[in-house]
Amino acid sequence: MSLPVVTINVSYESEKERIQEFLSKFEGREKEKDRDVTRSFADMAMDEDVDVSALRLKYIQQLQRIANREQQMLIVDLEDVAEYEKTVGELVIRIQNNTRRYVDLFSEVVDALMPLPTKDISDQDEVIDVILHQRRERNEQTEGMQVGFPNHLLRRYNLYFRPLLSDIAMAVREVRGAHLGRLITVRGIVTRVSEVKPLLLVNAYTCDVCGSETFQDISSKQFTPILDCQNENECKKNGIHGSLHMQTRACRFVPFQEVKIQEMADQVPVGHIPRSMTIQVQGSLTRMMNPGDVVHLGGIFLPIPYTGYQAVRAGLLTDTYLEVHHIHQLKKQYDDMEITPDMQRKIDELQNDPALYSKLAHSIAPEIYGHEDVKKALLLLLVGGVTKAMGDGMKIRGDINICLMGDPGVAKSQLLKYISKVAPRGVYTTGKGSSGVGLTAAVMRDPVTDEMVLEGGALVLADNGICCIDEFDKMEEADRTAIHEVMEQQTISISKAGISTTLNARTSILAAANPLYGRYNPKVSPVENINLPAALLSRFDLLFLILDKPTRDDDERLAHHVTHVHMYNTHPELEHEPVDPATMRHYIALARTHRPIVPPEVSSYVVDSYVRLRKLSKDEEDQNKSHTYTSARTLLGVLRLSQALARLRFSGEVTHFDVDEALRLMECSKDSLLDDLAKERDPDQSPQSKIYRIMKEMAKAGHGSGKRRATSRKKRLGKGPGGEHDSDVDMEDDNVDSDGETDLGETPIVQIRARVLAAGFTEAQLNDTIAAYEELDLIARVANGSRIRFIMDAS
Repeated sequence: MSLPVVTINVSYESEKERIQEFLSKFEGREKEKDRDVTRSFADMAMDEDVDVSALRLKYIQQLQRIANREQQMLIVDLEDVAEYEKTVGELVIRIQNNTRRYVDLFSEVVDALMPLPTKDISDQDEVIDVILHQRRERNEQTEGMQVGFPNHLLRRYNLYFRPLLSDIAMAVREVRGAHLGRLITVRGIVTRVSEVKPLLLVNAYTCDVCGSETFQDISSKQFTPILDCQNENECKKNGIHGSLHMQTRACRFVPFQEVKIQEMADQVPVGHIPRSMTIQVQGSLTRMMNPGDVVHLGGIFLPIPYTGYQAVRAGLLTDTYLEVHHIHQLKKQYDDMEITPDMQRKIDELQNDPALYSKLAHSIAPEIYGHEDVKKALLLLLVGGVTKAMGDGMKIRGDINICLMGDPGVAKSQLLKYISKVAPRGVYTTGKGSSGVGLTAAVMRDPVTDEMVLEGGALVLADNGICCIDEFDKMEEADRTAIHEVMEQQTISISKAGISTTLNARTSILAAANPLYGRYNPKVSPVENINLPAALLSRFDLLFLILDKPTRDDDERLAHHVTHVHMYNTHPELEHEPVDPATMRHYIALARTHRPIVPPEVSSYVVDSYVRLRKLSKDEEDQNKSHTYTSARTLLGVLRLSQALARLRFSGEVTHFDVDEALRLMECSKDSLLDDLAKERDPDQSPQSKIYRIMKEMAKAGHGSGKRRATSRKKRLGKGPGGEHDSDVDMEDDNVDSDGETDLGETPIVQIRARVLAAGFTEAQLNDTIAAYEELDLIARVANGSRIRFIMDAS
């Protein structure tokens, strides 16, 4: 019984006329990413052969660049087709429902519309061009020889369709048989990417007897070679068989790559495992995806029969794949981000905000209460320092490594999850669920080529990104040593199964761990609580000890914060309005383009600070209170944090303030170890004391050079505004006039405010500090309250 014939009321000749009219007359603005051009429009307009009026036509411009060998991709945007048709009309729907046929129709129209080159392109000729030129000349001279060549052999472009913006990306499990042959959009994460191989499109043969050429279009993975010459005048007439031989130089190949994508975790129903889909990428779209990328793929869903031994096993089953036409990266690399005018305006506003540092820090996981210094450190982790490459090949890493160690329930894992989502390349893994091979690399057998290949682990997938390792203390010791090389040299050396190579792992490590006994035990030393080897500890630039100590005020604020998040499904109103993740990602991308240097005066200050840190570390070791190992890596850590702070300001130089903030973060990392009595004795714990010291340092920097230093230091009998003996009130580094009074000069309040807000304090704290120290007669407002004058009696 024969199948019924269905007549479709579509005239492809009329369709080609509509396509030709669209390509010839559509005017629109060309997207920058669609252009693969070596010359600008202005240069083209200066050529006498180019019609300037044609520069307004979007697709005519692209065809001209293809003819000039300046572009290889021709992207037809369905939004343009819909706009030209004034609505999402029949042509767009037919393209979506029968995409493969319309690729051929558009290609035939493009071949007819292709203009002549406007410049000499003989220097870009390939072997195939020379062969085709010789064959045309010979065919013109010889009767009966072939004069036509396959279209695939002559085309110098790849034609793709970009889906409509209104198309909703589907999960892999939502793709059905009804979508076969249609243009669909699928969302997923890339899990495997094969090597790029040449795919045969046109096979060429040469006859040994008559010298004629025969071409064969290849449309599937398997084909039967032609054995007999097709020349009517000689070989067919004389009955000659088996005289054809394949000529590889005249064949047409296209780059081919196979990719596997997997469903995202939020698309998998409860109790199911993620599904995967095979993706085939051809032409200029190859090498645009890497394992770990989250992508929207627009393409044609097609069936493909199994071949070889798989066909015997599969029987009547057929595999499916997606032929990609458009790739949209959801989280682009910092270098690939495109800044729109609206985004540029937001970045300019952020850059001019005096509270930029605090605002960006509070924007990291705003639903999590507190941890201000931890969030500032994570912000610097996202920005990173400057990686330096020496002339002899030696490299000094710029990526920052941070370890968060603390009691259960202090939101360590939530911070790690947030950072892995904000970073363009973020990989989240756990200690118990990861082995040394899973973190570095494993030797696998490629299912496509059946060769032994290296499969990158979590650290390789996080190259140029951040690898978040939770439950770091639960890892086996043998597996934990696998990341030592990554944390300092940022490479992975492999010597397995006959494969000896070095993989790049330029990643920042963000680890979270619990102390040895689950919770911090104050009765034993910090080293025993941390229970990590010194070789690993020294590789972390910052090690935060976060202890959960009950205090009424903090517990009450925390409870209010958490209940507000549960009631309203958002964070409470914060002092600074949080920046959305997209804006933060673009700001960090711009900040990472700067390469700040360390000037000589700051360099000497860093040296003195490092010597002081080494002395403090030795004293703490003698008292059995040390929890970190201070080495030369600590000095590099200070420089990395300082450079990240300078990058955050888009500055080209590191300042004293950057170094002070880096040292402060290192001190804050062990604040939880200080008991309440120690905090009361420490004069720097009060915000007013810290603000006053900043004000005094600014005054000394601007006005202290012309004064003579006091020969004696006498302590003031009063107390600071916080009730404690304030070292900043002491007469230890004041400049004294000849009449016995200290005069540090005048400093504009505008400069003080900018510096104090940049240090993370609020304007209310600044006003309280000025009022408190005015009552002690240590400072005075002058010039109608626009300047601060530091004056106090030295007697």
